[in-house]
Amino acid sequence: MTLNSKIPEGPLSEKWTKHKFDLKLVNPANKRKYTVIVVGTGLAGASAASSLAEMGYNVKAFSYHESPRRAHSIAAQGGINAAKNYPNDGDSIFRLFYDTIKGGDYRSREANVYRLAEVSNNIIDQCVAQGVPFAREYGGLLDNRSFGGAQVSRTFYARGQTGQQLLLGAYSSLVRQMNTGKVKFHPRHDMLDIVKVDGHAKGIITRNLINGKVEAHAADAVILATGGYGNVFFLSTNAMACNATAAWRAHKKGAFFANPSFTQIHPTCIPVSSDHQSKLTLMSESLRNDGRIWVPKKAGDDRKAKDIPEDERDYYLERLYPSFGNLVPRDVASRRAKEMCDKGFGVGATKLAVYLDFEDVIERNGKQWVVEKYGNLFDMYKQITGEDPYTVPMRIYPAVHYTMGGVWVDYNLETTVDGLFVLGEANFSDHGANRLGASALMQGLADGYYVIPYTIGNYLASQAGGSVSVDDPAFKDALDETNNFINKLMSVKGDRTIDDIHKELGKIMWENVGMARNEAGLKKAIDLIPKLKDEFWSNVRIPGKANAMNTELEKAARLADFLELGELMARDALHREESCGGHFREEHQTEENEALRNDNDFTFVSAWAYQDGAQEPVLHKEDLIFENVKLTSRSYK
Repeated sequence: MTLNSKIPEGPLSEKWTKHKFDLKLVNPANKRKYTVIVVGTGLAGASAASSLAEMGYNVKAFSYHESPRRAHSIAAQGGINAAKNYPNDGDSIFRLFYDTIKGGDYRSREANVYRLAEVSNNIIDQCVAQGVPFAREYGGLLDNRSFGGAQVSRTFYARGQTGQQLLLGAYSSLVRQMNTGKVKFHPRHDMLDIVKVDGHAKGIITRNLINGKVEAHAADAVILATGGYGNVFFLSTNAMACNATAAWRAHKKGAFFANPSFTQIHPTCIPVSSDHQSKLTLMSESLRNDGRIWVPKKAGDDRKAKDIPEDERDYYLERLYPSFGNLVPRDVASRRAKEMCDKGFGVGATKLAVYLDFEDVIERNGKQWVVEKYGNLFDMYKQITGEDPYTVPMRIYPAVHYTMGGVWVDYNLETTVDGLFVLGEANFSDHGANRLGASALMQGLADGYYVIPYTIGNYLASQAGGSVSVDDPAFKDALDETNNFINKLMSVKGDRTIDDIHKELGKIMWENVGMARNEAGLKKAIDLIPKLKDEFWSNVRIPGKANAMNTELEKAARLADFLELGELMARDALHREESCGGHFREEHQTEENEALRNDNDFTFVSAWAYQDGAQEPVLHKEDLIFENVKLTSRSYK
């Protein structure tokens, strides 16, 4: 199959403007004839649902939470990028575009990334109009701070609660449309399948999480905005309920899955402390603005941080990357932290941590200055660890955070299934092999507020509104398929808990498909995961009933998808014989242990097609064409 990305012709800076003019339109009177399903009501989903309803479409919004305010977007801490250049330090739309392309190690589409940079400024204006309380300077102007991978300050923030405040802004817009009746919100519904009619996505199958009822819902188009799949590793910075089911079920219905091996390891997380942990906690990348990362110069040094004098500390990021220092991109900072710990310089009881120290900034600006900028993050750290980061350094270590891979979409955010669109982290489109900090919020809101309202109209203009209902035989078939899947799960009656199997999968993934990968480890994962999948389907124990509230059944259904997705991630990583961004193959690195790309053979998007049964997935390639940036080895020195 030829992948048509539908990138418009013309100069980079004119593509989006030209494309918007060329798209088909639905006139205002006809919009009320169309219904759109939006699955997920985080930043991408809430902004899309509210925008489409404001335009006149009927929207059915679904969330497995009881309120959109519970979406994992709330957990984003540090900020949102935009190219407004308020600090007058040399930023521009093209510089944001270039930093994003470079930060993603030249594995993303130029056209998508430029559009993202282009609409970034509108997002800030939109959010300010909604009342989002961005930090401001003394004179009242919006403040900015720096993030990794950039030498300018372009990140707008609300202390360490930026995601929460942006979500409340999108939520307020969504609630307004709920009150007008244009959005019908379905809380506590888990999407379990896509329904296709004549090859087009025309509905979904859900399970009501309160009473267990499996239901069909019809529409003229379907949008998925369901986040990433980092919980395939079990331990990650994601909320425990974050899952890949919506995206994976769409994949099994014909939507290609792109770059699944591109997973991001965040360098600034509270280290693992116990085998009983269910998730990891992120300390915002914004802390690297003022915190200094270091380890003792002497391996195995067990002294307390305050007892190690300055000349016996190795501020290794500042030493290795003098131009960017502690603000190198996440993949670089993560690998260097692992390298330091592997060489015996780690700190803390497990020796799997490095210091993030605020002594200098507190001495320079005073404790109150730090409290005003990062106070809630410091409080969070103290509550979890029992240590006061105002007086002792934080201990941090890399952890699974964000997934750059996802469902393949074209320039219109449409998948290989007609009428199925995917937004935000659930798609693959904008970040390449590594996401720069503060760009996730930017992409989610760009997709929801400024891209999908235009591009979905191009699809709907060719469809007859309301032409499909749940009486179509395709919906009965999908309902039967879903009920059979649930009954199969409930009939296993094994001995192992879901979390036990999930933890085993996470261990396989972290050890073999984690921060550093090699051929032997990836082949081992490809061998072990199907065996664990067989163990799951023969020996898992799911208590309770299917036709009632059953959180264990929810987890089991999601784990079934993670087991399949984990194998695809390993296959993708094995096939990509290079290192780039978050995908680090030990066989492909420079003498300085930096990622070594293979631009001759791997300058493409890996888009995998699902095959039924035991057949291996089929790889399709979308070649990446770079006309505006030169492919060079990333350097942050």
